[in-house]
Amino acid sequence: MSSTNYLVSGRRVAVRHVCRRDHQELRALAEESDELHRRWLPARENSTEAFESYLERFAQPTHEGFVICLRNTGAIVGGVNVNNIVRGTLQCGSLGYTAYASTTGRGYMTEGLGLVMRLAFGELGLHRLEANIQPDNTPSLNLVRRLGFRREGYSTAFQFINGAWRDHERWAITAEMAQSAAPQRVE
Repeated sequence: MSSTNYLVSGRRVAVRHVCRRDHQELRALAEESDELHRRWLPARENSTEAFESYLERFAQPTHEGFVICLRNTGAIVGGVNVNNIVRGTLQCGSLGYTAYASTTGRGYMTEGLGLVMRLAFGELGLHRLEANIQPDNTPSLNLVRRLGFRREGYSTAFQFINGAWRDHERWAITAEMAQSAAPQRVE
């Protein structure tokens, strides 16, 4: 895939908007990663109709959807959504993100989410990003820590996932915090 389609590029990965042609690749990645995601994400339908509904969210000014791709091949290695964007005096959004089983542990999500943060605090004009993470999801907690997020609180029964209300830790970062965070080397 040509880098001209990318919104922002890093050393190994690049970020672009999710689009219709991604459906089959994302479906295959989700299927291979079912065991990895089962504890943390609600079960999702992988039909064409469900994917079209997913894409429709991003036509709204309150949602942005991105994929993280390997720069050298264009293969998708992760996804990031900025959800529930609020403008006015808040200028904030909530992050949702996912890695895939075949590419975890390589630093792609650290680099890719860092690039999305650059977009969010730059082009999107946001001031604050939040991430709500289940307390046992150590890889996700480590990811936001590496990127300079701070734990702000604990939300009991925050999200209904796979038949139960799950508690979440609330983490956040502002544009100023991201700017002053020491850059992390991605291996």
